[in-house]
Amino acid sequence: MDSDQNDQSTESLRAAERRLQAAQLAADTATLDVLLDDRLVFTGPDGTLYRKSDDLELQKSGRQRLTRVDEEELTVLAVGTTGVTWFLGTVAGTFQGQEFASRVRYTRTWVHDGRAGWRVIAAHVTPV
Repeated sequence: MDSDQNDQSTESLRAAERRLQAAQLAADTATLDVLLDDRLVFTGPDGTLYRKSDDLELQKSGRQRLTRVDEEELTVLAVGTTGVTWFLGTVAGTFQGQEFASRVRYTRTWVHDGRAGWRVIAAHVTPV
């Protein structure tokens, strides 16, 4: 892969990460459905593993609502059809009726194909 292709991959991955953040904030399940791979495994801050269906259901039911996603830092690495994003920032909202606000670090692993574009296949969040 030449430098121009790598730069394009990095920028398209950065754009996908920001679309994901916006979709989370808007509880946009249609966009999340596109951006989350069907094989997704997400490790929550307490170590619980969640699947794509869990995430979409939380959004659809209203049991999770984000009111704030403030990005402080975003690092992006794209190598071929694999990418990783490291988000540092503050998220706030409600989860299962409880309000929360936390400074967190998300690490997301993405896969890319010509048909679906970038999709999150694995993610982890930890409080900072």
